[in-house]
Amino acid sequence: MDLPMESSRTNLLSPNCFYFLFVLLYRNSAAAAFTAPQAVKQSTALNADAGRREFFGTAAAAAIGAFGVAAPASAVVDYEALAYLGGSNVVDLNNANVRVYLKMPGMYPTVAGKIVSNGPYASVADVYNIKGLTAAEKEVLKKYESRFAAFKPSPDYVIDRINNGLYR
Repeated sequence: MDLPMESSRTNLLSPNCFYFLFVLLYRNSAAAAFTAPQAVKQSTALNADAGRREFFGTAAAAAIGAFGVAAPASAVVDYEALAYLGGSNVVDLNNANVRVYLKMPGMYPTVAGKIVSNGPYASVADVYNIKGLTAAEKEVLKKYESRFAAFKPSPDYVIDRINNGLYR
């Protein structure tokens, strides 16, 4: 059987082209007659998650394939006082979350709530100027004063000082 080599309009309508298409369709339909029928996959609530996982996995692979590499994360990792947000014994009064004070008995929730609600502080001594502090609360502050630091407030952390969305 000869395949048409030219792609002009007259050759596409030639009898050879029709014969070639007929043989191709006939051969494929004959082969399909001997294969087992495919079961129709029904979507239910039980397998809907698997479909989503498959879809997003394919979409992620396509995005990586289209762009070559994954996009870098744009997280702030060069914050010089990162250790003072709860990862060390010293706590930054201006940027640390209220839950950091859980490590200091007597601070959480009352004194810690007043600290995060009344900042920013230019120095550690400014924390004693909070209106409404009782004598007992000032004693608790005095107990932990050596563990406090007052760094410049960073917008990336100040926004989450009172509620960072972590719940038990």
